[in-house]
Amino acid sequence: MMILVTGGAGYIGSHACLELLRAGYEVVVVDNFSNSKEESLRRVQELAGKQLDFYKMDLLDRDVLNTVFDRYPIHTVMHFAGLKAVGESVTIPLRYYHNNITGTLMLCKAMQMHHVKNIIFSSSATVYGDPDSVPIKEDARLAPMNPYGRSKVMIEEILRDLYRADNAWNVVLLRYFNPVGADKSGRIGEDPNGIPNNLMPYITQVAVGKLPQLNVFGNDYPTPDGTGVRDYIHVVDLVIGHVKAIDRIRENPGVVTYNLGTGRGYSVLEMIKALEAASGRKIPYQIVGRRPGDSALCYADPTLAQQELGWSTQRGLSEMCADAWRWQVHNPHGYEET
Repeated sequence: MMILVTGGAGYIGSHACLELLRAGYEVVVVDNFSNSKEESLRRVQELAGKQLDFYKMDLLDRDVLNTVFDRYPIHTVMHFAGLKAVGESVTIPLRYYHNNITGTLMLCKAMQMHHVKNIIFSSSATVYGDPDSVPIKEDARLAPMNPYGRSKVMIEEILRDLYRADNAWNVVLLRYFNPVGADKSGRIGEDPNGIPNNLMPYITQVAVGKLPQLNVFGNDYPTPDGTGVRDYIHVVDLVIGHVKAIDRIRENPGVVTYNLGTGRGYSVLEMIKALEAASGRKIPYQIVGRRPGDSALCYADPTLAQQELGWSTQRGLSEMCADAWRWQVHNPHGYEET
């Protein structure tokens, strides 16, 4: 079975490609390498001992996109491609809306034209905004607080409308919490451009000496140690959830939505201590003011995914940190050192 992976060279996409190849699927990747490296796909193939096909292209390029659909018997699309930095989305909202939403529209048009009506969409817990209560269930109020999160909600609605218009579509909406870690080989991992936006790569880059210290945004939240609490999920557990979603697609479910998280939260200070234990290094940090829009607590209720996908997380915090550190220490400059 052929799976098209958009954004397949990125952090989550590359891990998904590896697990898909390991599970026996054929994979074709499209990626414009705006926030990823082609080297990740070379390493994926090396680790899997199998080949995939890939095209350097933008989803906004209709002609090349149609060529891919013409050339391959695609069964399901895993849609990871998109701009993803929350802070940047506030600064350049039009770019985020154009790239994320228009790119998805172009993808769906190509799918429709080629009678490919199965899609697994990379959504996000940012759709919930500052939650009314935790753990968060899939039917919680959607109240994103930034253009990135709003683009995810809009795409979810577009995909629901596609199904309403044509119930031959099957749509799996996967709302991620906070992916961390890396494949145990240490050969692929998170390689952000510039200063990391996410906590774990920031901590590991401080530990490896690439950055001087970590800023902790606020220590006066109503949490056990005053710092924000988030649901961190190992990226391998996350992408195994995508592989399980293909089985769900085969059941012709229509539109289904699942949280992918562990069901518990860790504070920023807990994450620092866990990475110190994994690395054997002290992580210097300073407390600074809160960031606008950050919530105190955010973690998933993953019960529905457990029940309907037969999926649950298998990797705990110590393994998340050990795997993230292994990737960082063996690749201090990411994929630049090949």
